[in-house]
Amino acid sequence: MSQLDMVTLGKISAVFGIKGWVKVFSHTHQLSGILDYAPWSLKVGGEWKPCKLLNGQVQGKGIVAQLDGVTDRTQAEKLIGCEIGIPRDRLHKLDDDEYYWADLIGMEVVTVNGVVLGTVDHLFETGANDVLVVQGERERLLPWVLDTFIKSVSLAEKRITVDWDPDF
Repeated sequence: MSQLDMVTLGKISAVFGIKGWVKVFSHTHQLSGILDYAPWSLKVGGEWKPCKLLNGQVQGKGIVAQLDGVTDRTQAEKLIGCEIGIPRDRLHKLDDDEYYWADLIGMEVVTVNGVVLGTVDHLFETGANDVLVVQGERERLLPWVLDTFIKSVSLAEKRITVDWDPDF
């Protein structure tokens, strides 16, 4: 699978125990949602490789998983840092005003007056709304509030138009 066909849902962050289980950092909205997308692919050495999920569960504030062919701690340690992905066509269809964060990262952010603020570096959740972290000549945090601050999103042009004062 090519990089363009895959969407990253999380990554392997650490080992868990001595029997080859791994800790998983999930990017899905609900922490355990990543388990619903099995089978996974792992990005190993820049290449996506299929990986069968044998078992997975919420463990404390994280996710742990048992992967096919990984039977001891040494094998699991080699996977730390590997991204977990699925083919894009396996994602749930979204409504017109909904977007996957993975699609927003890297998009150009421009004000309604045509001032380029930078590109979306990442997003994070707050209690009230999600926040775009825009990297340009400086970092800006823009609330993801459609129609108020976020005026339009063009996936085709990879551009987000915002109503935002460039001096703020």
